[in-house]
Amino acid sequence: MVARIGRWCHENRRQAVGIWLASIIVLVGAALTLGNGFDAEQSIPGSETEDGFEVLDEYFDGVGNGLTGQIVFTAEQGVDDPAVVAAMSTMFAAADELEFVTVASPFDERGGGLAPGGTIGYADVNLDREVSQEESGAIGEEIAELIPAIEGLTVEIGGQGLAVFEPPETELIGVAFAIVILVLATGSVLAMGISIGAAVIGVGAGMALTVLVSNLTHGPQFATTLAVMVGLGVGIDYALFILNRYRDLLHQGNAPVDAITMAMATSGRAVLFAGLTVVLSLLGLIAIGLPFVTGLGVSASTTVLVTLVSSLTLLPAFLGFGVGRLELTRVRGILAAGFVAVGMLGVGLGIAPLAIAFLVAGAVLIAGFFVPALQRPLPDRRIKPLRETVAYRWSRLVQSRPWAGALFGTAILLILTAPVLGLRLGFSDEGNFAEDTTTRRAYDLLAEGFGPGFNGPFLVTATGESGDEPRVQVVADALAADPGVAAVFGPVPDDPTEPEAFVLRVIPTTAPQDVATEELVGHLRDTVIPNAVGDSSLEVFLTGGTAASIDFSDYLGQRTFLFFGAVLTVSFLLLMAVFRSILVPLKAVIMNLLSISAAYGVVVAVFQWGWLSDLTSVDPAPIEPFIPMMMFAIVFGLSMDYEVFLISRIREEYDRTGDAVESVADGLASTARVITAAAAIMAVVFGSFLLEDDRVIQVFGTGLASAIVLDATLVRMLLVPATMELLGSRNWWIPNWLDRILPRIELEGPAARN
Repeated sequence: MVARIGRWCHENRRQAVGIWLASIIVLVGAALTLGNGFDAEQSIPGSETEDGFEVLDEYFDGVGNGLTGQIVFTAEQGVDDPAVVAAMSTMFAAADELEFVTVASPFDERGGGLAPGGTIGYADVNLDREVSQEESGAIGEEIAELIPAIEGLTVEIGGQGLAVFEPPETELIGVAFAIVILVLATGSVLAMGISIGAAVIGVGAGMALTVLVSNLTHGPQFATTLAVMVGLGVGIDYALFILNRYRDLLHQGNAPVDAITMAMATSGRAVLFAGLTVVLSLLGLIAIGLPFVTGLGVSASTTVLVTLVSSLTLLPAFLGFGVGRLELTRVRGILAAGFVAVGMLGVGLGIAPLAIAFLVAGAVLIAGFFVPALQRPLPDRRIKPLRETVAYRWSRLVQSRPWAGALFGTAILLILTAPVLGLRLGFSDEGNFAEDTTTRRAYDLLAEGFGPGFNGPFLVTATGESGDEPRVQVVADALAADPGVAAVFGPVPDDPTEPEAFVLRVIPTTAPQDVATEELVGHLRDTVIPNAVGDSSLEVFLTGGTAASIDFSDYLGQRTFLFFGAVLTVSFLLLMAVFRSILVPLKAVIMNLLSISAAYGVVVAVFQWGWLSDLTSVDPAPIEPFIPMMMFAIVFGLSMDYEVFLISRIREEYDRTGDAVESVADGLASTARVITAAAAIMAVVFGSFLLEDDRVIQVFGTGLASAIVLDATLVRMLLVPATMELLGSRNWWIPNWLDRILPRIELEGPAARN
């Protein structure tokens, strides 16, 4: 099927490209028309946080349950100065009239507050529940436009609910380096352009579909950035793997249409298997049962799936247009590719003048048609026999000392894994925003004026029967008496005359992401509140944003290892069916687990412990609880790519020769170059996201880049040849009874065997 589709797209390239263009127009049009449904809500079914939010919805119109923020202001002359009061009151009133916005001013006792010392104050901003994360950022910008201009007065817009989401541009850095790496790896500018073109178009279509799907899944807004990151990486990888096999077949004297048929029957089928493995790994996140995590998994898997389809259909069509010219690289092409790469790098780094390089590249392309000196083809590069390559010699070196290679590689991975023992799951807060953002400045002002715990208050709801009102005050007094609590505001009734519910605002003494705050939540819920409630009929729930983050972390922490086990089991069974072996898939699972664990260790050291913070400008914080799951799903799927491409070539050589030693070296030599290039591209694409301001994206980029580098070097180039040598022909052992009952998944179709 894959071979037939690839052949049809190659022979009917205009129709294939036309179908893609029409599909993109429809998808983009639908996305622009329907919009997105991204939502930052982190609901935890059955948790105390959710119970408290339900009380807030029922009795207090959802106050504190939607997106929130603050208007923070500081004045040298004092926040009670008449001019400051008049100006800020006007701003609060204007902001309160914005659609979906409610502002509680500190000057009319509706909310907010003035810090001791009289130089810092704030107003609470509450948004309606239906406001999305994207809309809330726009509202934050509208509020910022209302800031008055008074000497000595500084106003900042605080809270993640009003933070502006900046679309990333650093993916262009990854594309820029991909251009250079692909030209070096393939020696062909046209091959580079076809690979990147198919990947970028696939990612673009996938993004449009992701926006549409978000209306059903309601994931967080940064899901699109994650989808771009993964989509670009796998798209270029898949195109490179198919293109490499296609060119090999051309060099063997096959006609282009036969070469694409056989390339799709071999590498194309392997790409399909690897891509579907990534998609299934990501869709497995649906089983966690949280909309936030489901949205992340579905968004990333949607983009990967569309990019996979582009590799299997659009790439063969592009190769059809390039027949006879794929190996013809001219000087002007090299220059044009260089200028485009530099231009993209300039845009990604925010250096506008470098964007002029795009115009220069166009000028070079045009000049190439008229200037004979620029039309000279580059000399053909001689293709070395496999057994004369560096990769072959390296494999034989490792195989000559297999125990040394296996022990050294394992030791390095275990050392890098060590920091995982100190992993702490939790959410970073506004204190981890870039220091030049208004969100971070507002956070620092509130911490300075009201204490570190002020940025992460708890909300305590209480409902009961008539006559329980005095007991609510007992609860408030007990909370205020706890040494971990800085202040308690309330109780505030839902109705002053006939109250049915109360809400208290509890300010801890420690910051939201502090481990002491997490311990305080458990202490208040398990000890302080139950003791204060006693035998009364009161139902008291501790909720709020900080409590929700803690409950969310606990919920995912309890399910993380179950998810890991499910993915590992499915991967083992799939690889066993593909390679008809027990030991090969078992080694793959263990080695992939080692490389992922080492990547977790890098993430903990950099983002939780703060190593290299002088270089990365990263403030230490807990690791977001959904990141280990997402990283595991993505990396395990991607590492399957390299596993399939390498081991399938080794198995192919073993079946052909029966030599368990030389088949390893030959298989490694035939795939090392393309795997190295693919890994380098993916590592740069992922690593470039470290330059983003969004901490979550930085963590993902660093973790994924680390995992890919470790997998392509220590695992594929060291552990695989060492362990394959140690086991010899036993690598391919499988009991006859198991071989009979396992389904057969062939990576090579009939076209490849003929």
